[in-house]
Amino acid sequence: MLRIITDQVEAKQELQRISDRTHNEQIETQSAIVKDIIQTVRKRGDEALLEYTQKFDGQTIALENLKVSGSEIDAAYQQISRDLLKAIKLATKKIEAFHRQRVPKSWVQFAEDNVVLGRRYTPVDRAGLYVPGGRASYPSTVLMNAIPAKVAQVPRIVMVTPPSQDGKINPAVLVAASEAGVTEIYRVGGAQAVAALAYGTNTIPKVDVITGPGNIYVTLAKKEVYGTVGIDSLAGPSEVLIIADKLANPVHVAVDLLAQAEHDPMAAAILITDNRDLAEKVQLEVVRQLEDHPRRTLTEKAIAHYGVIILTENITQAAELSNLFAPEHLELEVESPWELVESIRHAGAIFLGNSTPEAVGDYLAGPNHTLPTSGAARYASALGVETFMKYSSLIEYSPVALQKVSQAIMDLTVAEGLPSHGNSVKYRKLK
Repeated sequence: MLRIITDQVEAKQELQRISDRTHNEQIETQSAIVKDIIQTVRKRGDEALLEYTQKFDGQTIALENLKVSGSEIDAAYQQISRDLLKAIKLATKKIEAFHRQRVPKSWVQFAEDNVVLGRRYTPVDRAGLYVPGGRASYPSTVLMNAIPAKVAQVPRIVMVTPPSQDGKINPAVLVAASEAGVTEIYRVGGAQAVAALAYGTNTIPKVDVITGPGNIYVTLAKKEVYGTVGIDSLAGPSEVLIIADKLANPVHVAVDLLAQAEHDPMAAAILITDNRDLAEKVQLEVVRQLEDHPRRTLTEKAIAHYGVIILTENITQAAELSNLFAPEHLELEVESPWELVESIRHAGAIFLGNSTPEAVGDYLAGPNHTLPTSGAARYASALGVETFMKYSSLIEYSPVALQKVSQAIMDLTVAEGLPSHGNSVKYRKLK
């Protein structure tokens, strides 16, 4: 059962404990394993990938089958229902429409004396997408990672995902990849897949940016290769924080908490409310909805360890606690959500009103569901088109413009002890 906390000092301590839940004593051991995997893949390439796939996924994959064939993708369209295909196409349309509004635009400005300054945005050459797989399938993750890369006009979009028990890739995942513009797919997962994307093998190309969620080994691998390639973020377990007032429906609040808890035993589900009656009703409703839950054991574990209800004196205090936690997902199930949102400074995605469950954003509203976790919303944002682009500064000075600032530049170079920097201006000035 969800515990109700009324003491605000205890509430802050509990929020900090939940935020720190990924910091455990096993990290050093896991990091050492990941480093060894990465170095092995760098040295032995495809051979290491096949061996690790056998070791960790229990699958013997022939080298020629590492890459998913076009015929397998074509067959996937026949293996999913028409309704699912329709849903994937709808989600693709909405996600793409949203991200097309956010494409950075190159620009230049012209100042006096023929000075030109600007920025030029260009996509990376190759993007690598990691999609979790094995026993589960996540077509929505494919769409959320691939579509921004496609909108950014990345020429080569490479996807890796671990094979299922029969050595195949879930057909819904393959269809989503095809619809979203993925150019090639490889059946490999884990830290070894991240290493292959970062350094390249004879079969898998080296990419420039790696995005997508995964388990702790995938996350640690992304951390290890950062610098060699860019990454989106170091994703932790998922989380939702709901701020609700007396008008919120306890059934809706409870199911939204469970929708997060069913992800993973380490998922966090937090309710902050100023209404004790709502808190107690949600507490009982969670128990009721768990009775016949298909993922009851996993969900109960998450609720028991990382689920909590915090009772505050008012909604303003609830917003302050939310900002302290900086949640990945924030639901505002209150009478005036657009007024309350003005008090929110840190959140990955904000869902406003009683008719906006997190699932809307997870699947097809348009904004990306790859979000900062574990408090990273204090400084990070959702994955987007910008993740797959970079910019170059544009600078042009005329002789007259350079003449006007030359002395200031030379004074600064003297202060820094860099004579050739000063001479690069001085010699042009003498002309």
